Parts: sequence; C-alpha cells; structure tokens
Amino acid sequence: MIFYGTRRVALALVVVAGVVVLTFVIADVVPGDPAASWAGPHASAAQLARARQFLGLDQPLIVRIGKYFGGIVTGNWGTSIHTHRPVLSDIGVAAPTTLELVIAALILAVLAGVPLGLIAARWPGRWSDHVIRVGSVLGVSMPIFWLALILQLVFAQRLRLLPVAGQYDPNLVFTHPLVTRTQLPVIDALISGNWPMLTSTLEHLILPALVVAAYPAGVIARMTRAQVLDTVGEAHVQMVRALGFPERSVFGSFAMKLAWNPVAAVLALVFAYSLVNTFLVESIFDWPGLGSYAAAAVSTLDTPAIVGVTLFIAVIYVAANLVVDLVQAALDPRIRLR
Repeated sequence: MIFYGTRRVALALVVVAGVVVLTFVIADVVPGDPAASWAGPHASAAQLARARQFLGLDQPLIVRIGKYFGGIVTGNWGTSIHTHRPVLSDIGVAAPTTLELVIAALILAVLAGVPLGLIAARWPGRWSDHVIRVGSVLGVSMPIFWLALILQLVFAQRLRLLPVAGQYDPNLVFTHPLVTRTQLPVIDALISGNWPMLTSTLEHLILPALVVAAYPAGVIARMTRAQVLDTVGEAHVQMVRALGFPERSVFGSFAMKLAWNPVAAVLALVFAYSLVNTFLVESIFDWPGLGSYAAAAVSTLDTPAIVGVTLFIAVIYVAANLVVDLVQAALDPRIRLR
C-alpha cells in the first residue's frame, strides 16, 4: 500500500508540473504584452522596461518556469498584473465561494443521481427507467448556459421565487452585515446566527447549484444504474435474494454496496469537471468566484493569475483522483497490483 501510494503521488506531481509548463508556454505565445497592462496605457518606454524586468519577462521562458516552480514551494505564486496583489492571496479570496457552489451542486447531484439510478436499475425497461435515462442524457448534454438562462427566466422572472444573480441581497449589507470568517457566505451566516443573511445566501445558491449539478447528476445516475445492474446478477447477491431478503434491501444494501467504488471514482471526476464548469455559471449568475477572477485575468493577459488558477484547478483535480485511488486501493487490494 505504501509503494502504491508513493507511486500515485509521484504521478500526480508529474501531472501538475506538466499542466504548469503547458500553461506557461501557451500564455507566452499569446499575442500581447503583460508589462503594458501592469504599467498602464500611458506608460513610457522606460516604465515598460522596468515593468518587464519586475515581472521577469526579460528572462528566457525556461528560467521563468524554473523560478515559478521554486516559488510554488515557498508559497509565492507570483503577483497578479490585474490586481497587483499576490495571486495566492487572490485565489484564497475567490476559491471558497466557487468551492461552496461546487460542493452544494455535488450534494444535490448525489442526492438525486444515486436514488434515480437505483430506481432505474430496480425496474429496467419500465417507463421510470426510460424517463430517468432520458433525463440523465439531457442533464449531461444540455448546454449549461442555456439551462442557466431557462432557470433564470422561469424561477426568477416569471415565478419570482428565486433571485436572478449575486450571492445575497445587497440591502442586507446595511441591515444584517455578514461577519466573514471562512469566506463561505452560507457557513459564515450559519456560524454567526445571521438568519436573514443565511436565508438570502441559500436562495441565491439554489439556481446556480442546480445548473452545476445537472451534469454530475446525469453521470451519477447512469453510472449507478449500470453498476447496480452489473452487481445484482452476481452469485452472493442472488443468494441474498434466495434467503428471502426484500428487493429493496437486495438493491439498496447489497448491490449498491458493491457499486460504490466506481460511483465514487466518477464523483471525483465530475467534481473537477464541475469546478471548471462553474466559470461560465459564475458569469451568468454574477457569482464572485474563481470564474470571475480567471475571466479578468484572461482579458488583461495576467499570466501569473492565469497560471495560478490553472495550477489550483490542477491540484484540486489531481488530489480528488488521488484520494479516490487510495480509498479504492484500501478497499480492494487487487488495485494495488496495477
């Protein structure tokens, strides 16, 4: 197990390093001058030269990449050209709100996807199975911007049940200000007992979370159905059925227990996908997270911020897959031999 874990961690580090190098190369060949964005539109030639020297743009690409890797170890991810603040500090402010949205979406996806997958597997070929399979395909293939606009039109504009954008009602800033402790508005409002703010943050979270949850819910439902149908025909599950256990226990307890491993692996993949998928959702719902920060970085050719966001996403993606690999290896010793 130790050897397997060490090998997986080494491979994860190689993947993250490759992502950083590739992002640096792509950002370097994109037309534009980040030094001009740093110095301002009316900067002189001398000011541009000083800006290029300060940002390290006067050095070869390989040297800049090497220094960046050294900075990662010490916690220096560079200085944002757009905000003039440390990139790691900016990500620390923007990432929690994005993670809050993704975690809420995955909770909804699991709560919907697993039961729907079990229902489809329990009665394969019935109308419920067909409806769930069609709904799963729609959830996976539906353009996320279209779904977001439809939900805004129906629930915000027509029914007026939910707010259309933002994290909370801006009027509450004056009447019930939010005390920030974790950078997670829902958690901060809950910790401080700020019930009006908590209600507002939950109302603002529903629509974007539903949009982000559409894809993972469809994937989880399809995977759960396929895995349960695979395992329900195995000998020990058939024996449980022969012993007189009700079908609900056969599917929900015994068959689903064997299906959790691949479902958990898919959950890690859709978590990383959803983290990136929120970028477009954030722009539609005016959600102040990593997506807004990344969009501003791209528009200003903010290479340190672009690389920093990419590195953060890569670390989250690799870490999620690494955790799943280690958990699966602990549950199934055969995996360690691969």
